[in-house]
Amino acid sequence: MRIGELAALVGVTPRAVRHYHHLGLLPEPVRRANGYREYGIRDAVLLARIRRLTELGLGLDEVRDVLADDEGRELVEVLEELDADLGRQEALIRERRARLAELLGEARAGRLTAEGPVSAELSGLFAGLGEVPESPMAAADREVLVLLDTVAPDEERAKLMSAMRTMTEDPRAVARAHDVYARLDALAEADPDDPRVAEAAQALADCLPDAVVARLGGQVLPQGRLTEAFFGDFSPAQTAAVHRALLLVQARSR
Repeated sequence: MRIGELAALVGVTPRAVRHYHHLGLLPEPVRRANGYREYGIRDAVLLARIRRLTELGLGLDEVRDVLADDEGRELVEVLEELDADLGRQEALIRERRARLAELLGEARAGRLTAEGPVSAELSGLFAGLGEVPESPMAAADREVLVLLDTVAPDEERAKLMSAMRTMTEDPRAVARAHDVYARLDALAEADPDDPRVAEAAQALADCLPDAVVARLGGQVLPQGRLTEAFFGDFSPAQTAAVHRALLLVQARSR
């Protein structure tokens, strides 16, 4: 058989056959006088076995190990490992499908946020905050929450979401938040010594109830590059207001 005939018989491509030759999985056959490879039934049997093993999900390095063990003990071990790995993948797929079902439900009900997909906890938080005001500061705040929802460790994210839910449980919380956004937006072109900076800082500090301060350990924003990036889009007056608010919050938590 020529390489094309062998590939067609087993159901692979000639390119795959050449790749298996290159990796040493399939021995090079004898060549005719004209230089063409001449394959026999043993080559077809071996190629079919390689195909079956790869279809089970084995990597080519694992296939090589299986083929190198004539007694088949390596195959049992590899298949056991593959079965365990598929079990883990299956559990992960179930989790993802469950989350996808939630997102589909939110989308069909018109509740999927523009920032989505986000976690169910953050989606519920956004729903509790109501309609988003036309505010650059509100948009920045939501963007940071979405980022933290994605990158924060599970324990820290749960802590943050629990603290934020405490805020939304206060019927006055949404109005206060919108007032703070408006005050901070008004500082976009202001000087850091503008008297409105102190007023905005106090409003922001008052917006955080004691329960939130306690759960966050007195620290509203973590230190590091994320905080630097967060303040990077603020004007000097807005930065001053938020920093002053953080000092007020930390002082209150002592």
